[in-house]
Amino acid sequence: MYEPIRTKSVHTPADHADDFPHRSRDEELDIQLAGHLAALLAVTDELGIGEAGDRIAVQVARLRGAPPARHAGRTDAPAPALHRRAHALAGRALVVAASRADTAVAILAAERMDAHTAALDAAPAAATSTRLVGAH
Repeated sequence: MYEPIRTKSVHTPADHADDFPHRSRDEELDIQLAGHLAALLAVTDELGIGEAGDRIAVQVARLRGAPPARHAGRTDAPAPALHRRAHALAGRALVVAASRADTAVAILAAERMDAHTAALDAAPAAATSTRLVGAH
């Protein structure tokens, strides 16, 4: 009544599926975490926060096995925008660090989030406290 299927199903695994290397979940998380930290390092360097940048670079080097390239160029982005971007990147790094139970990076990311929040909170106060010379 039915004719047998003579071709391979699309659901059949490839004959050579083991020919290419697979990464483990931990390796994938390391790659993702290193990427978030490298992006955070670029923004941190742009803000001119050297000590924090050095601490981030150490963690990127640990995860990648090689020191990261440091950000040399500067954009015309205002400091508050850079602080918001850095805060978001630190938050992403914190999530991944917590997922892979990397306490050192989780602490560093949380500290950076706090520092950027404090910088954003201080920015409006500094802007309103300035007076023009000659104003009465």
